[in-house]
Amino acid sequence: MTTSAESQRTTGQQAMKRPPIVSPQEWEAARQALLVKEKVQTRARDALAAERRRMPWTVVEKDYVFEGPAGRLSLRDLFAGRRQLIVYRAFFEPGVFGWPDHACRGCSMVADQVAHLSHLNARDTTLVFASRAPQEEIAKLKAKMGWTMPWVTITDSFDADFGVGEWHGTNVFFRDRDRIFRTYFINNRGDEQMGGTWNYLDITPLGRQEVWEDSPEGYPQTPTYKWWNWHDSYVEGAAPDQRWVEVSDAGEAAFRNKS
Repeated sequence: MTTSAESQRTTGQQAMKRPPIVSPQEWEAARQALLVKEKVQTRARDALAAERRRMPWTVVEKDYVFEGPAGRLSLRDLFAGRRQLIVYRAFFEPGVFGWPDHACRGCSMVADQVAHLSHLNARDTTLVFASRAPQEEIAKLKAKMGWTMPWVTITDSFDADFGVGEWHGTNVFFRDRDRIFRTYFINNRGDEQMGGTWNYLDITPLGRQEVWEDSPEGYPQTPTYKWWNWHDSYVEGAAPDQRWVEVSDAGEAAFRNKS
């Protein structure tokens, strides 16, 4: 049998100082103790999202132009008829390491994390990636990497105007008829959490739009869990499936009883 010291000499790696090895009962006690702190963090995150929904907005005055697979697009077009728009500035262009075979490594990792967009769309939200690469190169990259999110070409000062000219970042916009507002911005390590449906919704002005959320008066909210669906089964305006209502009600009741 190889000892840890022998393994260290063989691999040249520093020996890892492991945590204590305990019984299942002691392990469960430690988990429960840490869970108390994790619940505090979860509630703090919810409170922060509620505060984010009350942030002031700023009007977007300039008419920005992008290129998509079918031609020119305005910022309003990027919403695809929805009220909320999330735009991630990905670095894929001449001069970026990896060009033209790959986008920035970090931006590519962000792209790899993106969940199925149907769930965002069901909450009146569109996600778009934007780069300065031409559409021909973007199409090749998406096909190679298996990415399916909308990805447009920046043609003007959009990146510089919204804090993503020199570094990646995620901007959030809200459309009220023909008026567009910038509502939130996150970059640097803040982008690390992006990709999942919940984290994207938590940075939007309307949030997850469920009744448990602390949102300003008049914001759209529906019963918790009831809007969830298989990504190939969303139908706009359809009532929740009654069987799913029963299952989710039972699950929520059991969860609340344990909390």
